[in-house]
Amino acid sequence: MPEPTKISETVSINIDGQSYELPVVTGTYEEKGIDITKLRSQTKYVTLDTGYKNTGATKSSITYIDGENGVLLHRGYPIEQLAEHAEFLEICYLLFIGELPNKEQLDNFKAEIKAHMGLPENVKHILNALPDETHPMGMLSTVLSAMTGFFPDSLDSWTDEKVRWASIYRLLANMPVLAAYIYRRQKKLDYIDPDPSLSYVGNFLNMTFGNQDEKVAEALDTLLILHADHEQNCSASTARFVGSSHVNLFAAIAAANNALWGPLHGGANQKVLEMLQGIQDDGGDVAKYINKAKDKADPFRLMGFGHRVYKNYDPRAKVIKKYVQVVLDQLNIDDPMVEIAKGLENAALEDEYFSSRKLFPNVDFYSGIIYRALGIPVNMFTVMFALGRLPGWMAQWKEMREGKEPIGRPRQIYTGYTKRDYIDIESR
Repeated sequence: MPEPTKISETVSINIDGQSYELPVVTGTYEEKGIDITKLRSQTKYVTLDTGYKNTGATKSSITYIDGENGVLLHRGYPIEQLAEHAEFLEICYLLFIGELPNKEQLDNFKAEIKAHMGLPENVKHILNALPDETHPMGMLSTVLSAMTGFFPDSLDSWTDEKVRWASIYRLLANMPVLAAYIYRRQKKLDYIDPDPSLSYVGNFLNMTFGNQDEKVAEALDTLLILHADHEQNCSASTARFVGSSHVNLFAAIAAANNALWGPLHGGANQKVLEMLQGIQDDGGDVAKYINKAKDKADPFRLMGFGHRVYKNYDPRAKVIKKYVQVVLDQLNIDDPMVEIAKGLENAALEDEYFSSRKLFPNVDFYSGIIYRALGIPVNMFTVMFALGRLPGWMAQWKEMREGKEPIGRPRQIYTGYTKRDYIDIESR
């Protein structure tokens, strides 16, 4: 096991002529954090960090990211190795438990998932009752929130470890079922119930399309691995923050799912496909759009390049890139958008304008092409993202719960009126 974070030094802060010593916490890779836990009680001051861009809200041993060097580790394992050698359910086990499973442990883990697979018929009734125009993410959040009604024992998932694991297994087992049901609801197709004899991804493909393909399943399994967790992003932080009120796991995951819905988070790969479609509709001139992206006066933006965290090539993009052609070849698809995407990538990587700004392709640049090849509607891309990100949300929630972290309650700097007296409506 790695050593816990340690107090290595202190920093001084001077307020009104008085000096206060604040401890510095050092992480595994020597990253530093000034511990301001007692700042307000000692000084009556708080820090202001809009968007929490410079605030460490928790200590975590799940995922490490070095954005400057393009490094992503889960429990210490490089994402490239996990994507090449492991399967998605191994990664789920790793995120929850902290170690890779042996064969017996993985078999038992899969058996628990299969034992919890299957949803009541009323889930279909809920989906059928929603308006046809309902966004797939809205459908997903609706059913996730309703699951406490189908599994009322889940209300004790915060306090009862047995219930907690049952809730984890249920979500992991049935998220693919929900995603497949939502696809078929949107297409007005009959639902296909899960088949526990199939693999995790193979079962999803069968429930969704009525068939499965081994190579396509392998590519999709890898894509799920690449989305499994990404440290304290918006949706993972939401799972922890909402969960800190001791709400049940289903409610915390529904909240995380809603956070993912936003176009600045989970909807990014949808924006990539919309951009590629626009370029194709305009004749497919890659050079024209590269120049437009470099023109500050032009509203066009190159989607799928750059990342808030990575200032180097997104390591997940390097992995998934090779699967794009595998899926297209296996499904016998000749997609002109792929050539446009390759042209954009090559032009951007060779152009000093983009390389100097660290605008490299990210995982969203390629994932949307694979989803499109599979026949997933663009507005369901974020549901697929949620399917992959689910174990990360649950691992973050579980870690927060086991760490007995307090309820989230940020402070603020008030900028409104000072105290005013009420004026009668006739006098205003």
